This record gives sequence, structure tokens and C-alpha cells, in this order.
Amino acid sequence: MYLQKYQSKIVSAHEAVKVVKSGDRVLLHANSCYPEILLNAMCNRYQELNDVEIAHLTIFQKPCYLKPEMQNHFRHNALFTSGHVRKAVNEGTVDFTPVFLSEIPLIIERGILPIDVVFLHVSSPDTHGFCSYSVSNEITKTAAENAKVVIAQINHKMPRVLGDNFIHVDKIDYIVECDPDLIEVPMVDPNSTEDEKKVFRKIGETIASLIKDGDTLQMGIGAIPDAVLSYLTEKNDLGIHTEMFSDGLIDLIDKGIITGDRKTLLPGKIVASFVIATKKTFDYINNNPIVEFRTTKFVNDPYIIARNDNMVSINSAIQVDFTGQACSDSMGHKIYSGFGGQVDFIRGASRSRNGKPIIAMPSTAKNHTISKIVDTLTPGSGVTTSKADIHYVVTEYGIADLYGKTLRERVKQLISIAHPNFREDLERKAREFKYLW
Repeated sequence: MYLQKYQSKIVSAHEAVKVVKSGDRVLLHANSCYPEILLNAMCNRYQELNDVEIAHLTIFQKPCYLKPEMQNHFRHNALFTSGHVRKAVNEGTVDFTPVFLSEIPLIIERGILPIDVVFLHVSSPDTHGFCSYSVSNEITKTAAENAKVVIAQINHKMPRVLGDNFIHVDKIDYIVECDPDLIEVPMVDPNSTEDEKKVFRKIGETIASLIKDGDTLQMGIGAIPDAVLSYLTEKNDLGIHTEMFSDGLIDLIDKGIITGDRKTLLPGKIVASFVIATKKTFDYINNNPIVEFRTTKFVNDPYIIARNDNMVSINSAIQVDFTGQACSDSMGHKIYSGFGGQVDFIRGASRSRNGKPIIAMPSTAKNHTISKIVDTLTPGSGVTTSKADIHYVVTEYGIADLYGKTLRERVKQLISIAHPNFREDLERKAREFKYLW
């Protein structure tokens, strides 16, 4: 029985984090599995430590290690730049690693990003001694399998999510028992104006027109994916293969719209790597056999994604230029987010039989004062997705189908879905560039 071993590994958070030493790299469980108790315990001994690197994906709380007095003691390596670390990344006090979400597990396995200590936040063990990585598998499972030391917060409130999503108690070095509530992230942005909501609804309706019965979908969190979901109520037998999902999916499953029956890879299964959601979703996926979580090495692999026929990938961008290049992770030299899974899924959907990779965005930003379709990306902006990868661009003004099109055809289609206030200037620039004549 595992129980005796389990009991022997229980320590306080203060005792557990004593294993961290100067110069170590510590990877944190991300999203709603953020191991705050362990992190705070490590930060409490910051004066004993120097040059400890802390790596993680998205988090939803301001981390203690960014306090000014902890500079030089801790340095963060953002594998995805979320809101709480964005300012620090752009001030140069935090590092940022641009990398595809599918390939972070590979750089861990290959020792390019070696992990000394991993902080987990997992479910209580089942009768066989297996703890679930719960609502966030992503890169953490790979990190735990390759770390020198594994420390886990064991939380009895954590859902037991199925799939390739477990770690045995034998693989955990130190256990800290605690039962904090999971961090919830609601779907609706309370700051959206009525005008913005109208734009999102129009984009959602337009994207829904591209989705057919039996398609398999990838979509993230935010106003546009939520709007798309609201227009799928007349569809049938949709499938899900996505890096993440949120609350909006649950109603469509309950209504029998999402069944996965026509999926060509893992039929009947909702395949994902994590959720960003509320208790509604956490409760639904708990011990639910239709949900299968795996690492992003599997879920985000373009070749795995392409095994789903009729794969529809929906992602967003900050800007798209005349040629179809999309910038989604920076605003000029200022880092905004990261590669995430956008390129993984766009390439996977493009290789899928009858697949549809879609970039969707409002035509303008900042109260219609800035066009998001531009002649040239803002200097310093990175090209997240290349012009050869993008098939469809959608705004509230329609669909630009770019696949296999000439530059002239691309420019004409993109200008046609730009905001009317900017079309004349965009056309003038296109003629200046000799894209139009």
C-alpha cells in the first residue's frame, strides 16, 4: 500500500522548500493549479537564496517574487507572458522565452531547460496512489518527470481529471497537505462595452458560418471564442481537440451538440491540456471519462492535431499585415503574451483533411482609432504566424480567404474586411507598395 509512504513524505511548506538552493531553476504548476503556498514559503526565505530562476506559464495572481526587495534573489523566466508579469518583462527585470507551447516539453526533456525543482498542486491520491494533475497538465507533467526534486501541494478540493494526467505518490519527494479553493476565471469580461460586445457577436456569428456538422474545434478563452460558442447551437456532433477550454463548452456538451462521435482521433473524447474556468467546469470534468487531459507535447503537436479530419482552429491576433503575417504576442518591442499554441494549431489545422485555420480579431482597437489590419506590422513586432500559414482572417466585416492567393488578392480581401474608416488609407498604401495597380 502507498499510504505509509504517503504519510512519511508529509512536511510543512517551510520544510519542503528548504530543498531549493541558490542557482536552482524552479518550475511552477500553472493556471488554476498555481502552488501559491509553496511559492510563498520559498519567498519567505529569499534572503538565504540568490539567483533562483522561477519558470512558469500563465498565472492569475501577482507573485511574491516580483517584490523589489527580492530582485537578485529570484528571477522569473516567463514561458508565456501573462498580465501579472507583463510589466516586469517589458522593464527588463523578468526574462521571456519565445517558444511554441508544443515544444516546451521537448526543451525540458532535452536538458535545454533543465528543471531542478518542480512545485505541483495536485489532487489527493486515489486508492492506487495516483494524484491527478487536475485542471492543468500543460508542461507540468513533463517537468515533474524530469525534475530532480518534486514537491506537491495535495489538495482534496482538486478535481480528479482523467487521461494521461497522473503522478504516483512514489514520484513525489515532499508532500504539503492543504485545501485552498481553486482560482476561478469567469468567461465574461465586465469591462467590455456594448459596442465591443456587438463586434464580438458579429465575429462569432461569421466564424460559426465556417463550422460544419462533425468538425473538431480548437478555441481558447476570451470574448471571441465565447461568441463563437453561442452560435453553435444548431450544429451537430462537434468534437474538441484544444489546448484549453472554458465554461462556455459545458452547455454545448449537455445539449448534445459536442459529442466527438465523428472525430477521427480519440473519438468521443474531449482532448485538452488545461482549463481556464470556474467551479462549473471544475465540477463537470471531475472524474468525467469523456474528458482526457494530456501534455502539450501531445495535444499541441501539429502532426497529432492534423490526425483530426475537419479540424477548425480559432486564434486571435494583435495585427495582420497586407501579406497575411500575424503578430499575436507583441506590440512593437513590447512583449504582450507569447507564442502559446497558435502556430501549433494553425499548422495542425492546415494539414488536417478539410481543416480550417482561422485568425479572428476586431477590425480596430482603442475605440476605433487604430486599424488592426495594417500595411506593415509595427516596427519591432514579431511575426507569430507566417503569411504562408494563415488561411482565413475574420473581422466583424467578413472573411478574407488567403490560402493560395496572390499578394494582390490578399491585399484586396484584407482591405475589404478592414474598418471602413481605414480602407482608403490602406488602399493608398497598397498602391504605393505596388501591391495594387
